[in-house]
Amino acid sequence: MTSGSTLTDVRPGGPRHDTDDPSRTLLPMFRKLQLWMTLDEADEKAVLDLPHQVRKFGPAQYIVRDGEKPVHSCLLLAGFAYRHKITGDGGRQIMSIHMRGDVVDLQNSLLRRSDHNVQALTSIEVALIPIEAVQELAFARPNVGRAMWHETLVDASIFREWTLNVGRRAAIRRTAHLLCEFALRLEAAGLGRQCDYELPMTQDQLADALGLTPVHVNRTLMALEKDGLIERSKRSVKIENWQNLATVGDFDSNYLHFEEVPRVKV
Repeated sequence: MTSGSTLTDVRPGGPRHDTDDPSRTLLPMFRKLQLWMTLDEADEKAVLDLPHQVRKFGPAQYIVRDGEKPVHSCLLLAGFAYRHKITGDGGRQIMSIHMRGDVVDLQNSLLRRSDHNVQALTSIEVALIPIEAVQELAFARPNVGRAMWHETLVDASIFREWTLNVGRRAAIRRTAHLLCEFALRLEAAGLGRQCDYELPMTQDQLADALGLTPVHVNRTLMALEKDGLIERSKRSVKIENWQNLATVGDFDSNYLHFEEVPRVKV
C-alpha cells in the first residue's frame, strides 16, 4: 500500500523534496542504487512501483529490533538512523549511521531474523517495503539486484572500518576519523558541505559509536578544537583544516568506494 503522506521538513537530515508526488516516493532508493550500477527506465519504473508504506518515527523509536522476524526493508527518506547492538549487561555499541537514500536493513530481505537494532537518531520518515517485493525485484531485474548486492558490500566495508576504528585507533584518531567520514557521506548524499555540517549525535551517542565515555569524547573534541582542526557551535561542526584532520584521523576514504560515485547536488 503506497502512502501519499509528505514531510515538509525533518531536521537534521533535511526535507525530502523528491517525494511530494507519491508515485516517486522511492526515488531516493533508485538514485542510491544507480550509483552502483547503470539502470534503465524499466529498472527505475520497477523500483518506483514497489509497494510501500510511508511512516514517521520520533527520535529513539525503534524501526527494527534484534531478534525480530523481518517483514520490511526500510528506505530512509529524511532524518538519520543508526544500527546498534546491546551487550548482556546493557552496554550499547553503535555500528553505523544512516541518512537519506540508505536502505537501512537491506540484508534483512534475505535473513530470517534480525541480529541488531535499528533506531531513529532524529525525527525520521521512512518507506517500509515488504521483503517479498524486494526479493522479487532483485531477481526480476538483474541489474537492480546487483546494485542491491553492491550496496550491502559497501555497508560491510564501512562496518570493517568502524571495527578497526574502535579496536585499534587512539581516541583522538577515532573521533577525527568519524568526523571525516560523516562529512564525505553527507556531501555525497546532498545533505551538507564537506567542511561545514550539523552532526546529529549527542556526546553519549558519539561515545557509543567510538567506544569511549562521554567525558572522553568531550575532551577529545576540545583537543581537536584547540589544535585548530575543527570549530564547534552546539552540534555544528566546521572543519578548519581537512588535510590535517584526515591525517590525525588516519582517514582514507577508499572504504567508502566513492571513486565511482558522482556527487549529488544539494
